[in-house]
Amino acid sequence: MAFQSVPILDLSLANNAATKPAFLADLRHALMEVGFLYIKNVGISEDLFKEVIAEGVSFFDIPLEEKLKIEMKNAPSFLGYSRLSAEITAGAIDHREQIDLSTEHPLPSPDAPRYANLLAPNQWPSPAWLPDFRATFTEYMRLMGAMSIRFTSLIAEAIDLPHDAFDKYFDGGEQQHKLKIVRYPDVGELTDGKGGAAASAAGRQGVGPHKDSMLTSYLLQASHHKGLQVQNMQGEWIDCPPIEGTLVVAIGQGLEALTQGVCASTTHRVLSPVAGEGARFSIPFFQGVRGAAEFEDLEKVGVGQVPETVKAQRRRVLERNGGRLDDVEFTFRGGGVSKTLGEATLRNRVKSHPDVGERWYPDILAEIREEQRLAGEGNAQAQAVKFEAQPKTVQAH
Repeated sequence: MAFQSVPILDLSLANNAATKPAFLADLRHALMEVGFLYIKNVGISEDLFKEVIAEGVSFFDIPLEEKLKIEMKNAPSFLGYSRLSAEITAGAIDHREQIDLSTEHPLPSPDAPRYANLLAPNQWPSPAWLPDFRATFTEYMRLMGAMSIRFTSLIAEAIDLPHDAFDKYFDGGEQQHKLKIVRYPDVGELTDGKGGAAASAAGRQGVGPHKDSMLTSYLLQASHHKGLQVQNMQGEWIDCPPIEGTLVVAIGQGLEALTQGVCASTTHRVLSPVAGEGARFSIPFFQGVRGAAEFEDLEKVGVGQVPETVKAQRRRVLERNGGRLDDVEFTFRGGGVSKTLGEATLRNRVKSHPDVGERWYPDILAEIREEQRLAGEGNAQAQAVKFEAQPKTVQAH
């Protein structure tokens, strides 16, 4: 039977030789059956989590003119503030506003690959408004980066790989961990209380159905609201509600590719809160990998390494659950256009933030729009052929 809830794992059990084997068995189950899990006792203080939430929520209370001083389209790095409904997922508008941050890098040299523009300094809000914001999030990203790499080593062990199997993708000089602070207004705010189509799931798109692209991501749900949902193999949407003291881990398409499909990357979405519930806040952290890594290398690395017994176990999971393909675009491969992870990441950012693309990457945006136009024409032709093939009926008058 397809999963009906998301498992909770205690990361502290991995620190004890007596409890680690059971932890790894539970982790393997979560990786193969769900592709999502909660983790608790991650080694970060509760006080810091509280500071992160308080500073993150406070960001949205500063004046709009202050937020616009650090607007994302000011720089080619895709770091900074995004206005409400400025991002697109699965071809539709996401009803959220956010600020994107990352582990900081100096500006790239003129001869660096174009995707190196993503490696840049952050656009920080003014300390006159938020004096502790920068220090809090710098420390949080540092600790989360270290924790994410440790957790990835446990994933390797859980599927019978060496603990350092993925270390080659964590180049400290080029690696860029990302973080978002996100506010999802409730439907009443979005519609001025008029409701209408916003009552449906489509009208409540906080973030559309998607899979994360790289290895792992870690979500701190910063308010009490439900909204995050995960899709099981039967196509059902399963709630992933906030649980105090936990982070939600999503497995990315990169890890699924590296493990030859053993680790499941699961489609998920966020629904905006219903009218009257107030805004939902969340703070996802995305583990970074080396942008120069090539897809050809990524696809070869798992061959002959993931044990056949582990791959057979994953096949049994799919068979038992009637594993189905979904229609969420596979962003990890960059549509076959990109050679490296960095190039694919840049194209994905342009697709998600066309306002930034128009200013800094008009050629890439034009390519993407032409691809989308051709894909749309192809889908329309396929639908027409399908319609013509159907038996006709004639009404009697």
